[in-house]
Amino acid sequence: MNKPVMSAHFESRSPSDVRLAQMKYAERKVKPEAVINVGIGNVSLPTNPAMQERMFNLDAPESPFNKGVVRYTATGGFDETQEAFKNILECEGFDTTNLHVTVTDGGSTAMELLIMGVCGPAGTDEKPLMMIDPAYTNYISFAERVGRKTVTVKRHLNEDGKFSLPEIKEIEEVIKANNPGALLVIPYDNPTGQLYDKETLISLAELCVKYNMWMVTDEAYRELFYVEGSQLVSIWGLSDKDVAGIEGRRLSIETASKVWNACGLRIGALITDNSEFSNRCTAEYTANLCANAIGQYIFGALAHQTKEQIAEWCKNLRDYYGQLIKKVSMEMKKLEPELIISSPDASIYTVVDVRNVVKPGFDAIDFCLYCAGEGAVDIDGVETTLLIAPMKGFYDIAKGENNPGSTQFRISYVERPENMYKVPELFLKLLRQYEEGR
Repeated sequence: MNKPVMSAHFESRSPSDVRLAQMKYAERKVKPEAVINVGIGNVSLPTNPAMQERMFNLDAPESPFNKGVVRYTATGGFDETQEAFKNILECEGFDTTNLHVTVTDGGSTAMELLIMGVCGPAGTDEKPLMMIDPAYTNYISFAERVGRKTVTVKRHLNEDGKFSLPEIKEIEEVIKANNPGALLVIPYDNPTGQLYDKETLISLAELCVKYNMWMVTDEAYRELFYVEGSQLVSIWGLSDKDVAGIEGRRLSIETASKVWNACGLRIGALITDNSEFSNRCTAEYTANLCANAIGQYIFGALAHQTKEQIAEWCKNLRDYYGQLIKKVSMEMKKLEPELIISSPDASIYTVVDVRNVVKPGFDAIDFCLYCAGEGAVDIDGVETTLLIAPMKGFYDIAKGENNPGSTQFRISYVERPENMYKVPELFLKLLRQYEEGR
């Protein structure tokens, strides 16, 4: 009997690199005593107290759910939820007068809407999304899902741990050759931990105006930066005074996941200063009906936070992550000086490159699957393994082209500190165990 045939798209799919190890580990029949998961940015810290108050009191008299009824919201989201995103920006000193917010099911859905809103027709090479490699793998996956093309300019991880951004002239040549619809920048970068300064954003914004592109920033980690003397950087800090013509072409991806410690809430937003784009975005999103109502209500608590409350919350997070990332990175470098570790300047990630310490033919995905599927070492008398994300899927590489991610991994600083401090020894013991058997 003939079997039904899946689409070519489904036939080609494999798990995202950030979920790969976790899925493999779930299949493991004999599991070690302990596992530390730094493969996905699944924050383990408690969410904001104002959000917690609503989360634990959905039956309060002021709650729209106090009678047990959960209805659709407007497609663009509750007014209060939209105001929460604006209030955060206002408290951080940005002008939100002309901003329009579409609330989405997580930042991921906002990414998909963005791609459909700025790129050419599905199945063509017209108006691709331009990214800076390595780029967050979900943008690549969503572009493939909706049949849109992506193009990249590539950063290189130097021996000193710094990712080098291509010269503006090089970026301009890629623009001329591909005529992209938008340029995507992650100022507090996922996956590299690189921090963009305002001068760099201005240079990139000038290209967007010159070549009539949308400028998009993914601001999931906007408040998380650790370089002494740095200031908040955002697309909403750029205006026509900085770059004539940038207003009206600005877009940002927002999320409750990272700074607000609410990954599972699945609340995000696509924000723009272009009213027509916002209207069309909401029209496209009507097929989804709306983002989840309970998550919107919980996040909406931030509409009522003061500037001082927002500032204190963000400072505490910066202090927490800044110390944790620097301490773990230093310990890893101390244990194996030949490792290349990206400079821990922003976000909640670092990239580790093992190219100087492994034998030829090493493959990051194979090592990750080994750790998840069979590897384990002794850490403080406990048999332990590590789940980590290979970087291969973060590069948009043409067939046959060398992938720098073959020897690179992204570490997410999401486990509690007592577990994060075990990562350097655990990673290196597993790496040596794997290399000995290869």
